[in-house]
Amino acid sequence: MTGCLIALLLIPLVAGGVAATVRGWAGHAATIAAGLACLGLVAAMWTSVGRGTIAVGFLRVDAVSMVFLLGTSFLYAVVAVYTAGYLRAELARRSSRAGTRYQRRFLLGINLFVWAMLFAPSVNGLALVWVGVEITTIVSAVLVAIDDTEAAAEAAWKYVLIASCGLGIALLATIFMYYAGAQVLGQSYDLSFPQLLAHAGQLPATPVRLAFVLAVIGFGTKVGLFPVHTWLPDAHAEAPTPLSALLSGSLLAVSFYAILRFYQVTAATVGAGFAGGVLLVFGVLTLLLAALYLLDQRNLKRFLAYSSVEHMGILAIGVSFGNPIALFGVMLHVLVHAAGKGGAFLSAGAIVQGFRTKQLAHIHGAFDRMPWTASTFVIAIFALCAMPPFGIFRSEFLVIQGGFSAHHTASAAVLVLLVTVAFVGLAATTTRSIAAGPVEGDPGPRQEANAWMVVPVLACVLVLLLLGLWLPGPMGEVLHNAAFELSVGGGHGPG
Repeated sequence: MTGCLIALLLIPLVAGGVAATVRGWAGHAATIAAGLACLGLVAAMWTSVGRGTIAVGFLRVDAVSMVFLLGTSFLYAVVAVYTAGYLRAELARRSSRAGTRYQRRFLLGINLFVWAMLFAPSVNGLALVWVGVEITTIVSAVLVAIDDTEAAAEAAWKYVLIASCGLGIALLATIFMYYAGAQVLGQSYDLSFPQLLAHAGQLPATPVRLAFVLAVIGFGTKVGLFPVHTWLPDAHAEAPTPLSALLSGSLLAVSFYAILRFYQVTAATVGAGFAGGVLLVFGVLTLLLAALYLLDQRNLKRFLAYSSVEHMGILAIGVSFGNPIALFGVMLHVLVHAAGKGGAFLSAGAIVQGFRTKQLAHIHGAFDRMPWTASTFVIAIFALCAMPPFGIFRSEFLVIQGGFSAHHTASAAVLVLLVTVAFVGLAATTTRSIAAGPVEGDPGPRQEANAWMVVPVLACVLVLLLLGLWLPGPMGEVLHNAAFELSVGGGHGPG
């Protein structure tokens, strides 16, 4: 399985190199093949990780890592297919030479971005995780501005400034954790997870607590936690649709993965109460902000961006409960949110291309003009609202059940209340716009998205339905192991 892990990190780089040098369909073919190959490799590694870890050199994958790798590789595959149809319309507006240059840069950027998001959960050490998240910032910021509009450039600069400040704070968190470890392990150690967890009971409490708070604030800028979330709606609204899907479905989760690694060490050192309390405060404030903003949104992609903020708040609250049931729900939520937000953004991108606007006030009669696309969008919204029988209902139910089981009754009740407010916002906005009939009975010309754009969305919907109705045994085993590793009992093991 070590060969699979190495190949997983090599394939996107090779695909990016091919896409940057060839013309026409070959670049798309290389990216699609890479996406499907990475998804296959992660599936092959899944059973092995259910029995332990995969490690080679500075690479190490355990059950927690595998959850995030699966979410990223799945989105890589569906976005690769979707991009083949998405770029067809984008390139039609450009000259042949400019279109070729745009396609090469776009596909190179997408492959490098995915590589960075696969790299971060695959490395063994807090410092290397920071490097991986920093690389995602650099690559994704370039992609946010790739359309070369004033709004895109402004969003990219805002993203770079806020994320860079946040990652500077995250670097400081890493330094404090290194200092804590150095008191026990000496000056020459590598911040690897097994070392830190094996000696967590001996680490000095104060620098560990400080490192965790700084990590939540620092990496929280990339997660979209309140109050360092302000870049997210702008960047997601202005980024090309395939990038928006990767940003919301994968990047936010990978950044949350970095916080989880700090959480493991902190919980094993000073107990889960402190770390859980910090995450609860940030999670509730984040969820409250997102739920209120969802009640009144006018831009389709900003609407979905605030939905992403909502779900990151749910993840933070779920981890704060510290209960194995809640942690199992959190791990499942990472996967189903990737599928749900991927499906929502990809179908929204087709709607934006069909109506030539992101403004919800101008998007009416979608079911008449784009029946397949509008249907999949509404289904994805239902899933994001945690409606049964979709997987997000299952994951949120587990998180709430875990909260009540751990006697966090008030926090679980607040979670239910805020999720309900977010549901109202999602449902009301969708009903007013996408699900509304055409203005004055004129639906306009029918402009259904091409098959390359519809099939990936259907794949996301099917995954949401599957994980809501049935959880495959090997997947359940890895999710269970991931929840155990995140618990204080699992955190004391050497890994």
